Amino acid sequence: MRRPTTATRPASPTPPSPTTSRRTAAGTVAAATALLAGALTPTAAAADQPLPSRDDAIGHAQSAIASLAGRLGITDAQATTVRDVVVDADGSQHVRYDRTYHQLPVLGGDFVVHLAPDGGYRSADRAVLGDLAVPSVKPSLTAPKAADVAAAALRAANIGETLRKIVATPQLVVDALHGEPTLAWRTEATGQDSLGNPVARVVLTDARTGRQIDAWDSIETATGDGQSLYSGTVPLQTTQSGSSYQLKDATRGNTYTGDAQNKTDTCLLVICLERAPAALFTDADNHWGNGAASDRASAAVDAQYGTDTTWDYYKNVHGRSGIAGDGKGSYNRVHYGTDYNNAFWDDTCFCMTYGDGDGTTFGPLVSLDVAGHEMTHGVTSKTAGLTYSREPGGLNEATSDIFGTLVEFYAANASDPGDWLIGEKIVKPGFGKSALRYMDQPSKDGKSADCWNSSVGKLDVHYSSGVANHFAYLLAEGSGPKTIGGVQHNGTTCNGATVSGIGKDKLGRIWYRALTVYMTSSTDYAGARAATLNAAKDLYGAGSAEYAAVGAAWSAVSVG
Repeated sequence: MRRPTTATRPASPTPPSPTTSRRTAAGTVAAATALLAGALTPTAAAADQPLPSRDDAIGHAQSAIASLAGRLGITDAQATTVRDVVVDADGSQHVRYDRTYHQLPVLGGDFVVHLAPDGGYRSADRAVLGDLAVPSVKPSLTAPKAADVAAAALRAANIGETLRKIVATPQLVVDALHGEPTLAWRTEATGQDSLGNPVARVVLTDARTGRQIDAWDSIETATGDGQSLYSGTVPLQTTQSGSSYQLKDATRGNTYTGDAQNKTDTCLLVICLERAPAALFTDADNHWGNGAASDRASAAVDAQYGTDTTWDYYKNVHGRSGIAGDGKGSYNRVHYGTDYNNAFWDDTCFCMTYGDGDGTTFGPLVSLDVAGHEMTHGVTSKTAGLTYSREPGGLNEATSDIFGTLVEFYAANASDPGDWLIGEKIVKPGFGKSALRYMDQPSKDGKSADCWNSSVGKLDVHYSSGVANHFAYLLAEGSGPKTIGGVQHNGTTCNGATVSGIGKDKLGRIWYRALTVYMTSSTDYAGARAATLNAAKDLYGAGSAEYAAVGAAWSAVSVG
């Protein structure tokens, strides 16, 4: 089974696994706004006391940073940039920051300042404790040498494949995620495989010694109706343009779907020299597709429907308007590449991209849970920014699986009823399994981990995610056999305990709050346990059944 990112070709002869990849811009440093509306049970602010605005929260946080710089490890050599803001229903504020050191991005420099409703400082969560200083910001290893190292690493990760158009562009950073802060080159190497599909890998190299510190795949995806491939006939909000209609939704941030025309991207880090098109789909009568691959619009219907449903889930359940929380839409590209067995989210274009599959192992990769998965990579990049490597990378992937699944349940679509399988609609008999992943028993895919152990972080992130997926299933559904969405599930536990579930809605609220308020780029499984317990305490109280259930579910997967 190929590591399921658009960045690699098979490392073994078994079929590639799609739907789980992402591409991020260097550092993913951006300011975003997220308002958590209606997700908390504590007493809301009084009607005559308006909630603090985003600017209010930032001002309060800046005041706290100025007075507590020493406690937060912030020195004159550092600068901070706001990435995200969350304001609770009771007025509590949480402001997330990225840091630079002598103008260099700091991997692991992110932190969250927690404030009371009156703006007073409460606490902070930091990705890395301690000093972020390095002896020098002048590298011994040159940028061209770092580029060569990254290009070699890309080739090594694609053994047996002839790569072309390889481009590697280094960025000098301070790496605080892998022990003592180190001056490093963060290099994204990109290229194309023999079919013209993109491959990409981020390589972190010690800028003094040339030692590779870490590496990971970086490709981490008017009212009409449409006949989809997987979800039946679905409603679509479209835009009338003259006598025709565009597959663009003005009610959801102008999100649209275009045809990539089986072309691919050629990118240089965050700049794409050649980008596959996204030729906007148009239609004469506002009835799109025919429910079969013979009409190219059918896959576009699935993609647009998936985007619409995911947008609605985040907005109606979590109060988040769009991926970045700013009300702006993304876009989809379907029919990408040739026989392309994957889908991916790309921060650099703020878009989802879907391949058609090879027809033997996978069909078009536009199912509902895939759309929810890929869009959630965007949400994660705008909030916790979980590093796509080791245990944080597993949690990043699990976050997309969890919310992709919850989007599927939210849709309540009779043609694709909710279940805890990932990608079950897109797999073909040639894949050899009924789904990509199984959240009730992750090890059923042959590679994912059911239970945490000290080696989990060494697994590919798509398999280390199994621990969190297992936790999420047990927290929502509990242990033991049951039929869900017409599929037989069996929630096993690693400690032999019987676990009672608290339901999907509470799982989603707890994980979303943990992601947006407490998790940071370095959060590992122990940190995820702490983050979700804090979230449960905020939402339901420290003595609540929900709080106890979170602890029990983590224990059931050997975390804690």
